Amino acid sequence: MEVSFSREIEALRKGEGETFHGEGILAITKGLLQSGVAYVGGYQGAPVSHLLDVMVQAKPYMDELGVHVEACSNEASAAAMLGASIHYPLRGAVTWKSIVGTNVASDALSNLSSPGVVGGALIVVGEDYGEGASVIQERTHAFALKSTMCLLDPRPDLPVMVDMVEHAFRLSEASNMPAILELRIRACHVRGSFKTRDNQPPAVSTRQLMANPAKFDYMRLAHPPVTFPHEKLKHEKRIPAARRYILENQLNELMDGEHADLGIIVQGGLYNALLRSLQELGLANAFGESDIPLLVLNVTYPLVPEQVADFCVGKRAVIVVEEGQPEYIEQEIATLLRRRDIQTRLHGKDLLPQGGEYSVEVLATAMLGFAQQYLGGGASTGSARTDINSVRPVPSPSVHPEPVEGRRPPSSLTQARQWLDAIGQRRSTVAATLDKPLPARPPSFCVGCPERPVFAALKLAQQDIGPVHVAADIGCHALGTFEPFHTGHSILGYGMSLASRAGVSPMMQRRTLAIMGDGGFWHNGLLTGVQSALFNGDDAVLLIFKNGYSSATGTQEIISTPQDQARAAAADKGQSLVHTNQTIESTLKGLGVQWLRTVHTYEVSTMRETLKEAFTSPFDGLKVIVAEGECQLERQRRIKPWISSLLKKGKRVVRVKYGVDEDVCNGDHACIRLSGCPTLTLKDNPDPLKVDPVATVIDGCVGCGLCGANAHAATLCPSFYRAEVIQNPKWHERLWAGVRSGIVRALQPA
Repeated sequence: MEVSFSREIEALRKGEGETFHGEGILAITKGLLQSGVAYVGGYQGAPVSHLLDVMVQAKPYMDELGVHVEACSNEASAAAMLGASIHYPLRGAVTWKSIVGTNVASDALSNLSSPGVVGGALIVVGEDYGEGASVIQERTHAFALKSTMCLLDPRPDLPVMVDMVEHAFRLSEASNMPAILELRIRACHVRGSFKTRDNQPPAVSTRQLMANPAKFDYMRLAHPPVTFPHEKLKHEKRIPAARRYILENQLNELMDGEHADLGIIVQGGLYNALLRSLQELGLANAFGESDIPLLVLNVTYPLVPEQVADFCVGKRAVIVVEEGQPEYIEQEIATLLRRRDIQTRLHGKDLLPQGGEYSVEVLATAMLGFAQQYLGGGASTGSARTDINSVRPVPSPSVHPEPVEGRRPPSSLTQARQWLDAIGQRRSTVAATLDKPLPARPPSFCVGCPERPVFAALKLAQQDIGPVHVAADIGCHALGTFEPFHTGHSILGYGMSLASRAGVSPMMQRRTLAIMGDGGFWHNGLLTGVQSALFNGDDAVLLIFKNGYSSATGTQEIISTPQDQARAAAADKGQSLVHTNQTIESTLKGLGVQWLRTVHTYEVSTMRETLKEAFTSPFDGLKVIVAEGECQLERQRRIKPWISSLLKKGKRVVRVKYGVDEDVCNGDHACIRLSGCPTLTLKDNPDPLKVDPVATVIDGCVGCGLCGANAHAATLCPSFYRAEVIQNPKWHERLWAGVRSGIVRALQPA
């Protein structure tokens, strides 16, 4: 059984005047339905997976509303869905992860933004940026600039975020431009509440069908010669229309402050962190009342020149808080100020780091430098006030509450500097007390993951055939690049591993290996990799992890996921599932793959021999190994309820556990270096004559048998044992267990 979102689906049904409590990304999902969205698509990826996961499981309710929901094969197919909004008054929304998804979708986005849209077109992008990001460090902003699409970066407050969803559709329709709503991971997971409205069934929907297609209009095609008029339309009509809408609806927010001769222009998504940093400096309270005026850009492209100019005029200095590089917003603001001969000093990347995530501490350091430069000798409060007619004023509370965590804010900037210095001193003190740096804790495969034994087999195979070039890929299997495997020379994109080794193969004496998952295979690998390798007659080895799901994005279903009837049959017996769906194998055969092997992943010896065969076979062409093993997370979700149901019925249940005989273990720990399983670890040696710790299997073992399989395949010490834990045993099993226990006690010394 898969993860259930029944509670989230119920939250989507809330009507007029009810209160929604929950995460930001689910609030966005509710906002789509309140805005009358007609179709939703996308490709899963953190931090926006929740949106499509919930929508897919809520399909019965979506059918009631007439909303079409589609889980797309990749981001390009999702972006292409928005083509429905080019001719028809259909509001459509698609979602994907960060710049990597936008890269895949860029071709469709360019051809969408050229003719423009009639119905509102919205792309919800999870802006995964910063030190903890799982992708390359780039920004979505460049695509909005390049293709002339509106870019919204809402303040992480649920009412504002939901409001911006509705405005994004209207802004798209008013300007005929697609709109992007970028959400950082903190915005997706921020919790709060807002008053809901009734969901709006779209006027044209799966329940209210169109009788005829739109009238042919060559201007609605992204095709020469009309692409040149499209370019003129972008700058002569669409951007001015977008700016008018932003001004008239006050999408950007002005928060006035005591020090009117200074200002801060901030991306909406950074507002919470900025306010917290100002609180730490004693320049704001917990309710968002800042002593320095703020211009919060809920729409970061296009900027409204008049709005920015009105905010900056008469100020001694303004600082632009823009995360990431290049500093697109800062450069644009500098240009428009100088063109208007506004000489307000502009700060940004001179005080803030050029790249990296803007945490509270990073922002506090920059804001302290800004405040010390302009408030160090006392603030001037008599300067000209800004014109607030073109921005939305936000009422501030009149009281100054105690700051967060009960700590009084610094009463001066000197105290703030002391606070930041104290943080640095504490870090230095902690580092000095350690005799050496803390060991790295790289991410690892789940306990019992079916992909770990394949990397163990690959290490063993390379002992015989020599080292090979490995083109890695995006997915759970990318964790094989960490200890103890260190496998992979490149990661070029989701499903791109086989294509990325094409330039290496002809230059290498030994065959190269490409690794991809079944999710990557369907996302991009089939065409860019397999088809290309077959067409060019490449002599290479492809290893496909077939675990039945697109696992790294949250175990979503794909075309090779076992069907419901197979799940039910397997659940009754606690069996593996993935062998029940042969779509990958059938596709490979149909495409012309001649050398194809399917091997169960936990059979380490067989996998090692298959890899050796692939690298030494006289067959000249693409050799594909399908490593078959069900995702352990999905397997546990299936078998745990099944086991619980059996125990409740009083039925016999046998579970397998593995352990290490500490008297046999020789303490060389080769098993750990080969496996890397988190449940295979060390403990003190019970033998006082031996100093090396022994291996042990701790609680959490799921009984996959990898430790024993590795020991057998690598001819390690025979210290592993397999035990069967029997619950609700039969009468003869109880009797036999008693006899054996008695014999053991009799043989033990007194």
